Amino acid sequence: MRVNSKVLGLSLVLGAASWALTGVSFAATVHEHGHEHGHAETDQALSLQDGQRWATDAPLRKAMGTINTALGQSLAAVHEDRLSEAQYVQLAELVRGQVAYMVEHCKLPSEADAQLHLIIARLLAGADGMAATGPAQRKGAITLVGALNDYPRFFADPEFTPLKH
Repeated sequence: MRVNSKVLGLSLVLGAASWALTGVSFAATVHEHGHEHGHAETDQALSLQDGQRWATDAPLRKAMGTINTALGQSLAAVHEDRLSEAQYVQLAELVRGQVAYMVEHCKLPSEADAQLHLIIARLLAGADGMAATGPAQRKGAITLVGALNDYPRFFADPEFTPLKH
């Protein structure tokens, strides 16, 4: 049996990322609007590059834009607690697909890539929550919002419009 090396490599990366997430705990912070936004508590924190946002490439911008647009279209339903379980699962699958696209196509310098992986960990944690059932789905979406809102603070993506909520 022949195994495509790109598929195997991607599987290993995604498996390692999922495994690494088992040790990450997530806390929610409450904003002045009275709703939660998930923020990861890890040993590493997002940082700028000498006070500047990290450079991006076209595959990263495309994938993050796709995730942002999809969540933006569902955000009102999330806030109003009317997004169906199936819709949460669909959104989780979209996030995982876009993360896989990023991992395969994005080519950033190692320091920027390390910072991106902090965002990716939160994207995947959000997807895991949305793929679950019950209250975990909404919490997963909240984690996703937090990751998406941090992205333009730390990465230079002039076409990315942060979610308004």
